[in-house]
Amino acid sequence: MSAAQGEVAGGFEVSAPAASGVGEVLTREALDFVGKLEREFGERRREVLARRAAVQAGIDAGGTLDFPTETIAVRQGDWGVGPIPAELEDRRVEITGPVERKMMINALNSGARVFMADFEDALSPTWSNLIRGQLNVRDAVRRTIALDAPDGKRYRLHERTAVLVVRPRGWHLEERHVRLDGRPISASLFDFGLSLFHNARELLERGSGPYFYLPKLQARGEARLWNDVFLLAERELGLPRGSIKATVLIETILAALEMEEILYELREHVVGLNAGRWDYLFSVIKTFRNRPGFVLPDRAQLAMTVPFLRAYTERMVQVCHKRGAHAIGGMAAFVPSRRDAAVNERAFRRVAEDKERESGDGFDGTWVAHPDLVPVAQAVFDRRLGQRPHQKERLRGEVRVGAAELLDFRVPGGRITEAGLRNNVGVGLQYVESWLRGTGAAAILDLMEDTATAEIARSQVWQWLHGPDGRLDDGRKVTPELYGAIADQESAALRERLGPEVWGGGRWAAARRLFDRLVLGERFEEFLTPAAYEELE
Repeated sequence: MSAAQGEVAGGFEVSAPAASGVGEVLTREALDFVGKLEREFGERRREVLARRAAVQAGIDAGGTLDFPTETIAVRQGDWGVGPIPAELEDRRVEITGPVERKMMINALNSGARVFMADFEDALSPTWSNLIRGQLNVRDAVRRTIALDAPDGKRYRLHERTAVLVVRPRGWHLEERHVRLDGRPISASLFDFGLSLFHNARELLERGSGPYFYLPKLQARGEARLWNDVFLLAERELGLPRGSIKATVLIETILAALEMEEILYELREHVVGLNAGRWDYLFSVIKTFRNRPGFVLPDRAQLAMTVPFLRAYTERMVQVCHKRGAHAIGGMAAFVPSRRDAAVNERAFRRVAEDKERESGDGFDGTWVAHPDLVPVAQAVFDRRLGQRPHQKERLRGEVRVGAAELLDFRVPGGRITEAGLRNNVGVGLQYVESWLRGTGAAAILDLMEDTATAEIARSQVWQWLHGPDGRLDDGRKVTPELYGAIADQESAALRERLGPEVWGGGRWAAARRLFDRLVLGERFEEFLTPAAYEELE
């Protein structure tokens, strides 16, 4: 039995456009389960958001950051994470992508060890995308996922496929199409709850398990909240305690100061940490945007070799291996060109260099965004690991990273350039327009852009506009007039390149209106997605 559109049942109200398969996803039993999670943890989630706001207010007022003094016993204690499933011991290459049917099949068949099916940064949360995504995950678990494309191509799963891991949306997001007791429910609990309800038992019967990636955490209390969600979910569904396993993305500067505490709070459910480096850069900009003297240069200059990013990744490896957890490296976002072999050769070389650095630092695996990058990354990790599944024996005891190193954001030789400003504006407009059309992972200028990279673009433009240090290397201050002129020029160039028919079929006016709001408004929007959600059809 399912909940009909607009029907109020058990306190739920579903207000959404028609979507094929909704009755298979929003069964009464599934909604009851999600409702239990929301009623138990909804208020705690809202307290998390209030705490985030209070912490940010303290930083804006000049407060200092450090490792928490009250958890020194955790950092000095003798403990480790719980047992790790055999199929998650070797994670040398992971591929990520949205829960879109063709992309899922290609990713599962890519040769990567793990596929992260993304309801978060790579997915525009239209109602049809969310419902189809849950159906696609269900079919992937049961190995029935298939597609016969209009061009005659047939997509089927290979005998060997990547291990499936699902990423729900973050604690800051609500699912506006579903209300419980008159309030929108947590998007995190909606995505997680439906995926777990429909697939956990099937996964365990197949010798696998329900695995998740947890995004956007900022503090140990948020990890504790997820752990409590897992415990209740296991009890309600009759799952063995500890059968839910999670990898946490360390993609905020505040979480970087509490890596060990986050592992500790989730220790019976956690298997590793991941260096979510694009969101991490966004978090740094967002957190310190009002600090005098703080400004980062063009995002193209923010390579993983700059000191504060090296500190972040080296500490992650050290913390993970100390506690028996996997350390998974960051995303290689290059999208191979079908037109220019020279571009590919240069990009593959840069990807290999990036993965050489990660594997040399002790990471146990890494992320890529495109199937063609799987063999590039795998060759690097194969040379490093050989037949070993990981390198957790490398404890990196020589690493000395404290809060001072994590918080020293100087970038030697860093500059703000007109080219960097133009790139941020152009990429930001193109990505927001794509998102509003329902596509959350967009290939732009040979890179796979998602919400994380778009967040860097718009937050940099906002800070350069509103902060005193937002000056180009030629001395010009970034002003609303300069921004407007560049946005007009980038829009005109896009319109000419796309042609009137494609341009006219897009959502460019809405994208420009939203991007203007995000970068020109005096109040900094914490995330672009809630603002963009208002424009989503």
